[in-house]
Amino acid sequence: MPKRPMPQAIVFVTGNAKKLEEVKHILSSGSEELPFEVTSQKIDLPELQGSSTKEIAVEKCRLAADHVKGPVMCEDTSLCYHALKDLPGPYIKWFLEKLGHEGLNKLLAGYEDKSAYAQCLFTLCAGPGKEVRVFDGRTEGKIVEARGPKDFGWDPVFEPTEGEGKTFAEMTKEAKNAISHRGRALQELRTWLIANAASFEEEAK
Repeated sequence: MPKRPMPQAIVFVTGNAKKLEEVKHILSSGSEELPFEVTSQKIDLPELQGSSTKEIAVEKCRLAADHVKGPVMCEDTSLCYHALKDLPGPYIKWFLEKLGHEGLNKLLAGYEDKSAYAQCLFTLCAGPGKEVRVFDGRTEGKIVEARGPKDFGWDPVFEPTEGEGKTFAEMTKEAKNAISHRGRALQELRTWLIANAASFEEEAK
């Protein structure tokens, strides 16, 4: 039986090759094949302000869909320290750039509570003017001194509660993806796409 033709690709908005590799790996896991190809494109979107992380993520995806003029998915990641009332939150990228791994750890130097959670919002849109769907993944853990390879964001300073004492950076790709905020959000997205492949493809026309 011939394979069904591939529908239009979904563009993942990123310029980060490691992130694209991880996303493709997670989406290709499981017994059922994802019925969409995932490509990537780096798009310079304006820095958005909003009352919530979800609001910012939805607007970012709308802008990306207008730019690509087709199906897109975007990712918004936050690292939230309970002691700092959820900061750095969605601004973690800039905190990491300015402070480094050691600085991220020192932010909690004056607090007993080192707990934190990682959150990932994946947004999916079939094209300009279409509905934006949100898939939310969250992992609880704590902030520790950096351990493991330092080539993938803030992974070395986050030790997930379910990580058996390892930071994200110290875990194998498979072990991390099984419990990570990104892995959980993408599994939700993958399940939805498989269940709604025909209607999403029609919506994207």
